[in-house]
Amino acid sequence: MSSMATEISAFLLSMLGWILMTSTLPTDYWKVSSVDGTVITTATFWSNLWKTCVTDSTGVSNCKDFPSMLALDEYIQVCRGLMISSVCLGFIGAILALLGMKCTKVGGSKTIKTSLVVFAGFHYIFSGFCCVTACSLYAHRITTDFFNPLFVAQKFELGAALFIGWAGSVLCILGGLIFCLSLSAGASLRVNHSSSGTAVITHAHGEHSKTTSSLQRELREPSRQFGRNAYV
Repeated sequence: MSSMATEISAFLLSMLGWILMTSTLPTDYWKVSSVDGTVITTATFWSNLWKTCVTDSTGVSNCKDFPSMLALDEYIQVCRGLMISSVCLGFIGAILALLGMKCTKVGGSKTIKTSLVVFAGFHYIFSGFCCVTACSLYAHRITTDFFNPLFVAQKFELGAALFIGWAGSVLCILGGLIFCLSLSAGASLRVNHSSSGTAVITHAHGEHSKTTSSLQRELREPSRQFGRNAYV
């Protein structure tokens, strides 16, 4: 029962992390910057993996999609690939976890379900690492340009999508690790149970041997006593 509860907790953590990581793809504010006037903010510039936009003081936004994938900066292309890989790996991990968990009736035998849980845990871990790598790479580029005194273009700051992605990555990796650790704990319990059962069987076998030898000795002693009394 405890193993089943652990698997359910790991699945919920992993799914929550996967949902957060998936939500970062359409999120607008990967990086944000603003132009302040004397009283109010006159314009807010923000960008994500797909477009760059500007919002004026009235709340009207004008966006422009990136014109060409091949003309993009390398770090944006890498972040796109890592985030898409993260979402796909997390989706595959969710399917494997549903098939391999003990609370479900599908997936096959106990050995097959155990293997599916292991693969689900690794998929979640790799999914989290892909997302945290993408967010960290994007944040590194923002901070490098921001603190570079020779960079004269518009400087941006970290957006909310990066923090959401980092939080989802941590939850996803934590859920995958719990899946793997719960499996190792269950294997150790089975080994201990098997070894204790062997010890009981060995002890019982020793008592049986001892009882048999004592019976044989008791059977031999009356015969020797009868032999001595026969000559008297």
